Amino acid sequence: MDTRDDVRRGSNSFRNDLTFDFLKVAMDENKYRLLHKINDPNDIKNLSINELPALCNEIRQYIIEVICKHPGHLGASLGTVEITVAIHYVFDTPYDNVVWDVGHQSYAHKILTGRKDKFDTIRQLGGLSGFPKISESEYDAFGVGHASTSVSAALGMAIAAQQNQESERNTIAIVGDGATTGGMIYEALNHTGSTTANMIVILNDNGIAIDESTGALKDYLLDLALSTNYNKIKERLYSKLVEQGSNFNRDIIIQQIKRGMKSTCLSKSNLFESLGVRYFGPSNGHDVIQLVEILRQMKKIKGPKLFHCITVKGKGLTEAEKNQTKYHAPGIFDPGSGKTIQDDNSPYPKFQDVFGKTIVKLAESNKKIIGITPAMLSGSSLDIMMKQIPDRCFDVGIAEEHAVTFAAGLVAKGMQPYLAIYSTFLQRGYDQVIHDVALQQLPVVFCIDRAGLVGDDGPTHHGAFDLAFLRSIPNVIISAPMDEIQLQNLMYTAQFTKLPFAIRYPRGRGITADWELENYSTMEIGKGRRVIEGKDIAIVTIGKPGTFVNKAMEILQSRNQNITPSHYDMIFLKPLDIDLMNEICSKHKYIITVEDGTIIGGLGSAVIEFVAENGYSCKVKRLGIPDAFIEHGNPNELYRICGFNAEAIADAVTTCCS
Repeated sequence: MDTRDDVRRGSNSFRNDLTFDFLKVAMDENKYRLLHKINDPNDIKNLSINELPALCNEIRQYIIEVICKHPGHLGASLGTVEITVAIHYVFDTPYDNVVWDVGHQSYAHKILTGRKDKFDTIRQLGGLSGFPKISESEYDAFGVGHASTSVSAALGMAIAAQQNQESERNTIAIVGDGATTGGMIYEALNHTGSTTANMIVILNDNGIAIDESTGALKDYLLDLALSTNYNKIKERLYSKLVEQGSNFNRDIIIQQIKRGMKSTCLSKSNLFESLGVRYFGPSNGHDVIQLVEILRQMKKIKGPKLFHCITVKGKGLTEAEKNQTKYHAPGIFDPGSGKTIQDDNSPYPKFQDVFGKTIVKLAESNKKIIGITPAMLSGSSLDIMMKQIPDRCFDVGIAEEHAVTFAAGLVAKGMQPYLAIYSTFLQRGYDQVIHDVALQQLPVVFCIDRAGLVGDDGPTHHGAFDLAFLRSIPNVIISAPMDEIQLQNLMYTAQFTKLPFAIRYPRGRGITADWELENYSTMEIGKGRRVIEGKDIAIVTIGKPGTFVNKAMEILQSRNQNITPSHYDMIFLKPLDIDLMNEICSKHKYIITVEDGTIIGGLGSAVIEFVAENGYSCKVKRLGIPDAFIEHGNPNELYRICGFNAEAIADAVTTCCS
């Protein structure tokens, strides 16, 4: 069966011959007295309201017990346990739609909606996704992974309910305060306030995203959270006025009183109510009984509403509460103490750390270099620069479009910004790359992190498309280092170019222990290199897959095959090295291209185009990410399944020679 067919079929069915070896976590019925009885949300409703706090404690402990062995997004999910229980207790899910933003906080939701017994397979190949996914459960109303989408999706569902005359159907969107730094939220709220849509937005406000929340909105939410007097007085007045007869215009009086209270109790007016969305809160997001009571009342009120809940990220695990950034996704840890367990003693650096240390060294000698990231300060290792050169480092929040154009503005006035951005998130800034950067030939340096298959985060986070979508844009230089040495030199070279410069590199570690350069070298733009000179067959790579070739050569030797392919590392996808391509095509009958990106539009496509346009007769075999969305799993497993690991390269060489 063709690999692309295997992958296209989706989760749990990559290949018929795959078996999944999950490390199971047995549920002790005595320890989880209530939770072991919960198989779907209807079972929650059989509990008394006074039993809910105990249920929340059991869920929180079960999340800790599983995630300590199966690394995932811990802190956010611990913080939303009570909110999740309250939602499923009050509302009739899945008839009532629940839409999560990002999905980092949805583990309790998965446990309560029929996936408890599979929870210990989370983020593993063939197991549960780390994010809500429509194809996984009817309780996952919308698939997510990127931030700030929930309100838009929920509004669409609420309007659809109106169109279908389903007046009793509720739609609930849960959004974290970190996601409120994304502009899409406000586009959606602006639209929501002009409708009569029956929906509730629950604002999970823990004061932190992956890194600490940034921007003026953080202070605004804090201001609301501290203004309990306003909210208490407001609700009392609503109740009293409703008790009165209709001898006066209550709506006008209520609005006047609200404006007066806001000016007295709040230093800033309520943004949400200004947008036409009725505001409730702030409330203690860990008081499940109170949450249930408030949601029951809100359920009776038609129209758009926002419920502001104050929570603690990492709630229930002391270490996670103290170090919320680290415990967003801590890896393996001890469930009792919460202390992380370092299981990787690799001498090789992470590409992210190479970037972080290199930009600091470059910025120390070039005062015009500016570091930028959209809410991925520690993830990209730009936090190294923030600590050492904070006045030239900016975390703009979950605002990729702004990040790109902000960088363009800096360039327009003589600065040299390096934008550290995940490949999957750069997709959001595509228009800005075209319109604000490339069209004006502004030399923004795009340091594209998490390029290629990222592993257990799955299809929402794979950096599959950047080579293809950037290649079609004029004026953009596209490069991909094979190793840490090339990454440093490409970053050094980028500061001397007059065009936008993209450097894409993978998640994870490189191959060079002694990697730090004392002196950087300028790389010639658009020039690749011959790594191995062979005959008949050329293996042409870009980026990390070039490191797979040596292993492929060993496999060929072990098969006693008298085959010695050439290996070419292109380094640059655009401009393509014409001289090197002429050498490749004139000396070889077969070309195998290998890339950690979609084969449609990437390196393979560029090579095929060159062969056809220049009249060469050599045959081309493309290896890379097929035309499918690739599921979650260990990267090495995914390389194998997609057919471009070392063994697959060796197989392709053998096939060409047979």
